[in-house]
Amino acid sequence: MHPPLCIVGPSDAGKTTLLESLVAELADAGRVGTIKSIHHDIEIDTPGKDTHRHRTAGADTVVGLTPSLSFEITSSGKTEADSEGALLESTVDDLQAAGYEFILIEGFHTAPYPKLVVGDRPATPPVVARGPPAALDVSALATAMIEGTLLDADPV
Repeated sequence: MHPPLCIVGPSDAGKTTLLESLVAELADAGRVGTIKSIHHDIEIDTPGKDTHRHRTAGADTVVGLTPSLSFEITSSGKTEADSEGALLESTVDDLQAAGYEFILIEGFHTAPYPKLVVGDRPATPPVVARGPPAALDVSALATAMIEGTLLDADPV
């Protein structure tokens, strides 16, 4: 099992673009799951549509299944600062149990997982690479993840 990788950095530093590139590199080697830290509430369910109506009627969890996608909306988000880490770990555990070989996490700079740091964001160890997105070798990072040697890398 491959350890999850957090991609951390300030807003507009290129985290999402870097994550997209890593997903593309890893997709042929196994299932890839992603987790995104969002710092404010957003509406991901269209008001007035059935799943939104289920949720506003009081359902704790709503699962939507379409011919090509599925999604789950659960009313337990990041409610307390100290529960954010537990929620992340639980989500990682769920993805690993579901058979995802690679888990990429955008954000969570204090998580215990290896980190790729974009820009000047401070991050708790372990940091496996650091620098602007253009300076990071995405192909080499993906290869290290696939081979299980990512944690052996020296931070840039």
